[in-house]
Amino acid sequence: MAIYNVGSINLDHLYRLDHFVRPGETMASDSYQCLLGGKGANQSVALAKAGADVKHVGAIHHSEQAVIDQLESLGVDTGLIKRVDVPTGHAIIQLTKEAENSIILYQGANHALTEEQIDNVLSKASEGDWVLLQNETNLIEYTMRKAQENKVKVAFNPAPMDAELTKKVLGFVDLLIVNEVEAMDLIGTSDIDSTIEAFPKAYPELAVLMTLGKAGVCYFDGEEHLSVKAFSVDAVDTTAAGDTFIGFCLSSLMKGEDMKQAITRACAASAICVTRLGAAPSIPTQDEVTTFLAKNS
Repeated sequence: MAIYNVGSINLDHLYRLDHFVRPGETMASDSYQCLLGGKGANQSVALAKAGADVKHVGAIHHSEQAVIDQLESLGVDTGLIKRVDVPTGHAIIQLTKEAENSIILYQGANHALTEEQIDNVLSKASEGDWVLLQNETNLIEYTMRKAQENKVKVAFNPAPMDAELTKKVLGFVDLLIVNEVEAMDLIGTSDIDSTIEAFPKAYPELAVLMTLGKAGVCYFDGEEHLSVKAFSVDAVDTTAAGDTFIGFCLSSLMKGEDMKQAITRACAASAICVTRLGAAPSIPTQDEVTTFLAKNS
């Protein structure tokens, strides 16, 4: 089984600062790095490092061969990435000493996907495969419709959150993956407890993974409701924590692990991730996660 990740590819310009820059303020950065990022690319790297067969579907500027080389070196199948004349997407990231981040996102080539490209990709998929999407590319609804027509399961991480788009496509989604803020935006609540109570009532048949930061993760569908606590670590950068969780969780599910096992392993991977700087470079390997679980079980 394979995961076709229709997702963004960004170059992340990361600046470490004492605090977020305020209107009218100019501030010197403690450090600067240009790193591979984008929610799509991060999730593909996490899937690959977790041992999944992941085929990335996206677009970059034709000059960015180094991006292709890096993804391939990390185990991602890049054969379905389109080269275009539009600049590669990028992000300007402010990272504070408290590990909080503020991000400006330029969509670029991530919004240059075509219906022909999606049709070609899904013609290669088989029943039992998954399509994974985030909200940083175009053709979200089209891709989901085509996946359903081809009997391919859909996992959707609607970040950055567009509540109206997300509500519109939920009928095509097999697994929705949101953090607590995204869930609140979607359900119209203002705190975690009321969101956890309201979500299953509003969407009783939908399988939902809700990440709760330091509070852990909860999962519910029409039959099951469970929660897993987060591991306690000293965080330095939370940029790719959610993407790491998604990659390791989906990979574990595809290997036949039950939901609680998959969530626990994914929480461990996220815990390691936040102790490191950067997005894709911070994602751990399977062996690192296994060692971490052995020490923290």
